[in-house]
Amino acid sequence: MSRVPGHLPLSAYATALEAAFLMQEAASVLALRVAALSGLRPLVPGEALRMVAEKPPAFAASAHAALDAALRGRRADEVMAAALRPLRREARANVARLSRTP
Repeated sequence: MSRVPGHLPLSAYATALEAAFLMQEAASVLALRVAALSGLRPLVPGEALRMVAEKPPAFAASAHAALDAALRGRRADEVMAAALRPLRREARANVARLSRTP
C-alpha cells in the first residue's frame, strides 16, 4: 500500500473491503463444509480433519505478517491488511477447492 500522506482514508477503506471479502469467503467455506458433512455434497476423505488442522498455521502466518508489518513501522491499516492476506489466501483456496464438483 502507498505511504503517501492523504491516502489513509482510501487505504483504510480498502482494508475494510478485504475484511468483508474474508467474511464472505469464510461463510462460503462454512456453507460448503456443512453441506458436505450433512451429506448434501460428496465429502472428500480427510476434510473434517483438514478443517481443524489448517487453522493454526493460517492464524500463525497472519500473526507473523501483522507483527512484521508493525515492527517495520507500517500504519494500522497496513498492519491489518498484512494480517488479512494469509487468511484470504487460505479462504480463497478453500472456496475454490470445495466448489469443484468431484
